[in-house]
Amino acid sequence: MKDCVIRLARPGDQPGAYHVCLKTGNFGKDGEPFYREDPDALGRLFVGPYLAYEPDLSHILEDDQGICGYALGALDSKTFFARYEKEWRPDLCARFPMPTGDPNQWTRSQMVHSWYHSPDYTMPEPYAEYPSHLHIDLLERAQGRGYGRRMIDMVMAALRQRGSPGAHLGVSMMNAPAFGFYQRLCFKELLRVGEGQDGCVYMGKKL
Repeated sequence: MKDCVIRLARPGDQPGAYHVCLKTGNFGKDGEPFYREDPDALGRLFVGPYLAYEPDLSHILEDDQGICGYALGALDSKTFFARYEKEWRPDLCARFPMPTGDPNQWTRSQMVHSWYHSPDYTMPEPYAEYPSHLHIDLLERAQGRGYGRRMIDMVMAALRQRGSPGAHLGVSMMNAPAFGFYQRLCFKELLRVGEGQDGCVYMGKKL
């Protein structure tokens, strides 16, 4: 198995990064079977804005087969979400109407489209201690080889250089391996929201 290269994002990375988001979009597992009607649904939300607005904090993992992971960050969450709200979200809402009918009958894609219209800007307290945020996804072929830890360290180092006192991230309650991974990296639990498939644990680490 050939080594991967970690580099900063550059123009043209969006399709490959969106694909990683799709293939990890089922609570860390392959989400492709659930998003066939709109494979880019998740990527538009969880990847695109970071590549556009925080390219210096967007790290790409690549091997001979192409992009196989990313670690994305935002220096100041309030500033990032304000820009997302003003510049990114209006286009999403215009292109993808709010789903109608019984939400219990919505497809996964329709559920994500509803998130375009009802965004979640949760920022755990104490905000002043964890104003930055990040998230990371790796394809299965790149997992278990130390790249996730290295990429998080790189994003955290970049945040530290920019003066951030700490960063947070969100982990699905359905993704136990990720929760354990972040605990090993000394992230601590800050907040729990919801439960089950809709539940999210926010974790933070001081820099």
